[in-house]
Order: sequence, then structure tokens, then C-alpha cells
Amino acid sequence: MTVVKTAVIQVNASADMDENIQTASTMIRTAKDQGAQLVCTPENVTMMEFGGDNVIAASFPQDSHPALKAFQALAKELDIWLLVGSLAVKQDSGKVANRSFLLNNEGGIAGQYDKIHLFDVDLEGGESYRESNTFDGGEQAVLADTPWGKLGMSICYDVRFPHLYRAYGQAGANIITVPAAFTKPTGRAHWEVLLRARAIENGCFVIAPGQCGTHKGDRETYGHSLIIAPWGEILSEAGEEPGIFMADLDLSEVDKARGKVPSLKHDRPYPLKG
Repeated sequence: MTVVKTAVIQVNASADMDENIQTASTMIRTAKDQGAQLVCTPENVTMMEFGGDNVIAASFPQDSHPALKAFQALAKELDIWLLVGSLAVKQDSGKVANRSFLLNNEGGIAGQYDKIHLFDVDLEGGESYRESNTFDGGEQAVLADTPWGKLGMSICYDVRFPHLYRAYGQAGANIITVPAAFTKPTGRAHWEVLLRARAIENGCFVIAPGQCGTHKGDRETYGHSLIIAPWGEILSEAGEEPGIFMADLDLSEVDKARGKVPSLKHDRPYPLKG
């Protein structure tokens, strides 16, 4: 199968998990009605809680997570592949994992990935984030098999670490997913250029569904979900409001892009001097 009709779901999630599951599920059904075979949702798709203690209190172990169960049933019912951008999954450490799930069309978990790079930053205007206080960082890159080839998984802040994506490109990924809840200041400055760079560098499709709008605690996310082709063209771009955005991914474009500039074959080891 060389072409996959893909949808990104852009949402403005609240701190109410049941409400968010319902909202996302309705949008996923609509995407299926529009022909989507692969549907991708943002980071924290069912919970944009404020405050680390609140996030931990509202998280669930994986085997009893209501959002995961709901999305597994939905993927099977609709006969689609579904990227659950990320859920807060309770860990034995007392923290949570920010975990992305790729579900196959039978509702099974084809891949799960814990966000490796944690967002510990201080932005202008007093906005501050310390994800490491709440989350355990992941330790494993994940490449999943799909009917359309290999799919590399990542989350949000990972996009600033190009070596992760290079590893996926070198391992043969055709598609890379970057579900996100990018802040407005960093989104305006860097969102598009980073994502297009990751696509161009590795000659692969990049699917980046994002949160948008204002959330609990007056935190604002950038939106502008993107689907990007291997040569760097933007195939679909959202604005700053919730919605469903579609594109056809012609997987033959991966080989074409890598044939034009075969940089994945040109990596060389080198020492660092000085």
C-alpha cells in the first residue's frame, strides 16, 4: 500500500478526562467518515492538567487507563490505525510516563513510546516548566511496523534533538510522528522550521498533531498541526482552532526524496577536536 489517507486531530483539551475522550472520539469518527486510515492525536490528548501533583493524581496505570481502553475499542470499531499522542501513565516511581501509543486496526498496541527529552525551561514573561519533577523520561526509541512501512515515534520537545530522528531515518522510517503541546512563544519561533528540518534531513513524512488554545492555569499552546512531505513541503496545516486536517501520504515520495539527496548514506564518524 503506497498511499495512506491521514488525519491529524487538533484539540483544546481541558483537565476533564471524560470530556476530552468524548471530544477526541467524535473527531476521530469524523476523520474516519472522511476516509482516514491513519488518525493522529496530540500530546496529552485527554488531559491538560495544571500542576505536577494534579497530573500525578489524575493519571492511571496502563492496564486500567480509561482513555487507552476507549481508544483501543474505537480503533477496532472503525478499522483504523490510531496514534494516541500521549497519555499520563502512572509509574511505580510515583511519577508518570508521558506515553504515546500507536494502535493498529484491531485495537492492539503496535508501538508505545515514553517521551525521552523532558521540557525543563524558563521562558520570557515568567512562564516556567519542570517536566522532570512529574515525569520519568523514556529510555528507548521506538520504531513500529505499519501497513505503510516503519513509523518512528517521538513527542513534542524531542523535536529539538535531531539525533533521535536521524536514528529513525537510518533505520528506515517512512513516517515520524511528533504529537505535541507546544507553547505559544516557542511555537511561533521554532515549530514549523524544526519539523520541516526533521522531514528534509531524513527524507520522511512528519506528522505533528498539536494542542491549541488556552488550558487550565492559563497555559497557551500553539496549534498549527502539520503534515510534512519528505522533500519538506507542507501538505496540511492547521490554524489556532480545534479541527481535523487531512492529507494523502504517498510513500513512494520517501524513496524519491532519498534518491535526490542520499544523505542517509553519507553519515561518517568523526572525532571532536578541541
